[in-house]
Amino acid sequence: MKVVGFSGFSGSGKTTLVERLIPALKMRGLRVSVVKHAHHDFDIDRPGKDTWRHREAGAFEVVVASDRRLALMREFEQAATLTVHHLLAELYHGVDWVLVEGFKSSDLLKVEVWRPDSGKPAMYPEDGFIVALATDAPGRLPVPTLRPVLDLNDPEAVAQWLVDNGDRFDYDPEKYA
Repeated sequence: MKVVGFSGFSGSGKTTLVERLIPALKMRGLRVSVVKHAHHDFDIDRPGKDTWRHREAGAFEVVVASDRRLALMREFEQAATLTVHHLLAELYHGVDWVLVEGFKSSDLLKVEVWRPDSGKPAMYPEDGFIVALATDAPGRLPVPTLRPVLDLNDPEAVAQWLVDNGDRFDYDPEKYA
């Protein structure tokens, strides 16, 4: 399994890039999963639904499945600090690529998504885990870099760069066990 992070500040275009990379990688015959960092009060369930009622009744975990999908919801009795590595361990291991959105402080190799118009600083000058940049303004990078600079608006080219450099992104779960 290969794992790559996509980091950047809110509004930089991470979600759009990841959304466009999924079909670009799938067209190459690859199975893709996504790990996404969310805010602490997110919910995927709806009040009144059976699974919501089970959680409200105090279930620690609820697994709901059909012949087309499976979802696991786990309630923590106290705030839990999960690393990206905890979440990667939960994934099905028959996947070729995992695209990780968020977790900008993680020790994963990452592509920084940066737009100068966001008004946010670039992270690559200070983060040694950033191995490439995806931007819509390569001429406006705040600091020169030898890292590859990818076109944020060309997901096919980003996908090809990932595939061409795939060996760099091999994930060894034993390293984080």
